Amino acid sequence: MSIPIPDGAELEHLYTGCVWAEGPVWLPETGTVRWSDIPNDRILDYDSRSGETRVHREDVEYTNGRTLDRQGRIVQCSHGRRSVEREIDGVPDTLVDRFDGGRFNSPNDVVVAADGAIWFTDPPYGILSDHEGHASDPDYEGCFVFRFDEETGTVTPVITDMTHPNGLAFSPDESVLYVSDTADSQLPEGTRQIRAYDVVDDTCRNGRMFAHIDPGYSDGFRVDVEGRVWTSSDGEVQVLAPTGEKLGSIPVPETVANLCFGGNDGSDLYITATTSLYRIRTTTRQAPRPRV
Repeated sequence: MSIPIPDGAELEHLYTGCVWAEGPVWLPETGTVRWSDIPNDRILDYDSRSGETRVHREDVEYTNGRTLDRQGRIVQCSHGRRSVEREIDGVPDTLVDRFDGGRFNSPNDVVVAADGAIWFTDPPYGILSDHEGHASDPDYEGCFVFRFDEETGTVTPVITDMTHPNGLAFSPDESVLYVSDTADSQLPEGTRQIRAYDVVDDTCRNGRMFAHIDPGYSDGFRVDVEGRVWTSSDGEVQVLAPTGEKLGSIPVPETVANLCFGGNDGSDLYITATTSLYRIRTTTRQAPRPRV
């Protein structure tokens, strides 16, 4: 078995200085990677053309995962505001922060579907302490995955049977939603998993184990054009076949949190891992959204 990495490709160390690096997204218009340093409460930009990293904003209310919407605008999760927000010209605007009259726990990771709907996970990490948010009691029982329809303003829980849903991504045709459960970090190795759900009528059904993760557990991940899942897993990135079989891994010298594809042709893999940002060349790209 092999993974789509060209011969001679080496892991590059691009930046260090974070406490917990998370939530990367590629911004094609500027050729930059934007990511969060959550405990330091700041957002960073790496310029792939100059090789320089700069602080985009500070005092950002502990942003975490982010993606681009259908218009190429940034949609991101805020632990501190307990919301999903859109940032335009450096100004965040809250899109949704409540469900059934109460606040979310702390939205963690987010994807935008082909129809424009925003899907996000809501584990408790931003309300457990003041380290990555603001300590608070939850407003609802559990930790769900939600779908937000911006046109109607409707927010719907689509997965309610996970403990701490975290990373999420669609299959290339959006018929399956993959979700990791980081409560699995407390489980024995061999039982930690990514789950898969069939997407039917804008909700999720038939939840099942997609792949066991060992070592560590899955946090953030992406799906490529061939349906392979590229996931964090302790000190490596694992590459999984669409069947869930492990194809191989990329060793990383720190604990990996998340990753994204980027670069001029979309085949560079950017990895956020504890204190640092890394990059390695691949021979694939992230799966595009299907047309609606």
